[in-house]
Amino acid sequence: MNSRAPQPLSLTDFGLSPERGFLPSDPSEALPDTPVLNRLGRELPKMLSARQVRRFIDEQPSFIPSVPSNWREVHYRAAMRILSFAGHAYVWETPEQPAIKLPSQLARPWYEVAQKLGRPPVLSYASYALDNWRRLDPKRPMELDNIVLLQNFLGGLDEEWFVVVHLQIERQAGPGLVGLVRAMNAVSERKDDEVLSGLQALASAQIAMRNTLLRMKERCDPYVYYTRVRPYIHGWKNSPSLPEGLIYDNVEAYAQQPQQFRGETGAQSSIVPCLDAGLGIRHAPDPLTVYLQEMREYMPPRHRAFLQAMESQTDGQGRAMLSGYVQDRRQRHPELWSAYCACIDLLAQFREIHLGYADSYINRQHQTSTTNPTAVGTGGTPFMTYLQKHLDETRQTIGT
Repeated sequence: MNSRAPQPLSLTDFGLSPERGFLPSDPSEALPDTPVLNRLGRELPKMLSARQVRRFIDEQPSFIPSVPSNWREVHYRAAMRILSFAGHAYVWETPEQPAIKLPSQLARPWYEVAQKLGRPPVLSYASYALDNWRRLDPKRPMELDNIVLLQNFLGGLDEEWFVVVHLQIERQAGPGLVGLVRAMNAVSERKDDEVLSGLQALASAQIAMRNTLLRMKERCDPYVYYTRVRPYIHGWKNSPSLPEGLIYDNVEAYAQQPQQFRGETGAQSSIVPCLDAGLGIRHAPDPLTVYLQEMREYMPPRHRAFLQAMESQTDGQGRAMLSGYVQDRRQRHPELWSAYCACIDLLAQFREIHLGYADSYINRQHQTSTTNPTAVGTGGTPFMTYLQKHLDETRQTIGT
């Protein structure tokens, strides 16, 4: 081990919740003093159904003349949510003819708010899911039957269910992250019982996460997802229909040059990368590892920092601190090894279920246009081969 023990990790140091993990407290439903932007968010599904989003936005002189500097972070996140959905609706409203330029009244505030939040001006998982929910009954906890979305593209059961399943998994990950961090912190103090209880807490959360993921097909049909939900979450990097990217009109930093940003994808969630880091799962370089590294740019900065802090927890042999500790005690503390293996196995199960969904929801669908390709994910990268490879590498961590 290192002579200097790493600093103990704490979720709250990174603005994370022990109960909700990467989810914030209840997001803001609307913005102060911006009636036109609030209306756009509220009416977007109807406007998009009628293909009137571009017309409405083009007719507005301004949504936010100047982004207020005194908003609270919850307001910037709400603005980012509405502007991101509006931006993607503007680009993809007519799928056969995507817009190649965003008007300045939308592009400029989107860029300014994105700068405040440390993320690119594109729809990312943070706006699509993490900041996009409310509880039907504020007195009841966050559960599948008590979560609804604040913002949709077209709306409907399939779009709603697709996202709230992700939200429930994020919430269930909270106690699991607490357990993982407890186990990692206990390593430096050599408290085997604490390591064990932390791993057991993680496994309990992983079981809940797996069982929620298994429910995706209950109310989200693969064909409906592919044809009615997926088209609007694509970005403009590696896009066959926007090969040059997208121009953000009058955004000084971009100098009228097309920009290329990835589309929204669950790969921008911090859960699985944190489990990989904490459990010591290594992936040999491939196009997906390069892509996943790039996805960190789309995460909220504090989530990115937490992930980096987890990855820094290594021993003197360059091994992840927790996995090295458990492997060294494999013979004399088999219960510890068994608990660690259970967490690895549950992560493999999660990856296997996700791989099956990637196949049925995307890979097997019949591609009808270049704007919604089956060969790449919404982030714009080939996925099937590498998802299988990452699943195999997870299993190989414990020799299964």
